[in-house]
Amino acid sequence: MCRAFFQNLMSRTITQKEYDDCLEEMFGLGRFGIILGLSTIRSILKGLGNPQDTYRTIHVAGTNGKGSIASSLASILQRSGHRVGLYTSPHLVRFNERILVDGSPISNDDVVRSYRKVQTVHAGDRNPTFFEYTTAMALYEFGKQNVDWAVIETGMGGRLDATNVLTPELSIITNISLEHRMYLGNTIAEIAGEKAGIIKRRVPVVTGVRQRSAVSVVAEKAQSLSAPLYRLGQAFRVRRSKDGTFTYYGMESIWRKVRTGLLGNYQIDNAALVLAACEILNRKRHIQLEPDAVREGLESNRWPGRLEMVSSSPLVILDGAHNFIAARNLARFITENLKDRRVTLVVGMLDDKPYRSMLKSLLAACDRVILTQATINRSLPIDVLKPIASEIVPDVSLVADVGDAVVHALDTSKPDDAVVVAGSLYVVGEAKALFERRPSLIAS
Repeated sequence: MCRAFFQNLMSRTITQKEYDDCLEEMFGLGRFGIILGLSTIRSILKGLGNPQDTYRTIHVAGTNGKGSIASSLASILQRSGHRVGLYTSPHLVRFNERILVDGSPISNDDVVRSYRKVQTVHAGDRNPTFFEYTTAMALYEFGKQNVDWAVIETGMGGRLDATNVLTPELSIITNISLEHRMYLGNTIAEIAGEKAGIIKRRVPVVTGVRQRSAVSVVAEKAQSLSAPLYRLGQAFRVRRSKDGTFTYYGMESIWRKVRTGLLGNYQIDNAALVLAACEILNRKRHIQLEPDAVREGLESNRWPGRLEMVSSSPLVILDGAHNFIAARNLARFITENLKDRRVTLVVGMLDDKPYRSMLKSLLAACDRVILTQATINRSLPIDVLKPIASEIVPDVSLVADVGDAVVHALDTSKPDDAVVVAGSLYVVGEAKALFERRPSLIAS
């Protein structure tokens, strides 16, 4: 793309058609598939002037909890007076959700201009993937918008993930379970090695990893790079209270009556990692995060599509529950909190997930199920899920379109029932899009 065209693009308002065409072009990059490696993203960023070096970063990897932790840290940093970028994936409804500045998605104009800017630079020996493009766009946009901090979530793994071009102030590895085996390995230890690839020399690491084999791998990697390692349950811990608050016992501080704005008992462990990160940033990285800002940022944070309650009559909960651990956590939440309600599960899953174990875990906590299928090409056909579901609950319906499935669930539920939409962030995204189009479906 010629320089004159890009300069013209920067000086005028982007039309809706240009934005729509840009997204269609970007999503078309999916044909290049998933290609792990850093040479292409490094070539792109070099052509952009290495914008990731102009602000401070926190890098977050792990199997579950990355988005919750990243968004909480962004909230706290913003409450502390900093201009903050947040990069996560996937989005639920609109692409812009992947790239936030001070809690707001970037504009359509910014999406188009950052995409076209990335197109102007040499990417190396092959075409960039969709994720490489979006990562470069985010890092470029954060530089252009003069953020002080950016919290960056990995896409897959860590060692060869496109985000692993950072020299962060702090690395976080949330937890580890078996996932993406085709790319990351077949054992917990192998996957831990990939996640531990984000660790940088002398950069502190906070982790919630618990399995002995994973801890060994992460600890060995940290030691080899002289990176201080802080483990949940060892360097810091939490104690839960019956009122929903918790006490954090840190390296130097004890914080009592802390509350996270995110639902689910497991979010307290995520919050512990956030508080440990804040302690380390205060102590080691020359930044002051006041206790009030930390508490307020943690309690005010919301993360869409994760135990998100969007309606009260009937109660409607959206939760991605996109892998086995997340499905198990959701099932535990349903069992503990919705036992007095008739629960309908609207569920669709992707073909690269352990769908049998996920479905069995979720359905054990539900009264009936409506099987559905997101529009993404990796969605599992509903007739594959039907025989599994039929073994667990007697009331099984098949409604292929996610929106139609949600409407059917609402139409056949009583005011004091509950509808849970889960199994994939893509399913949740389509459900959220439905509620945006038809807000009358939501009862406050």
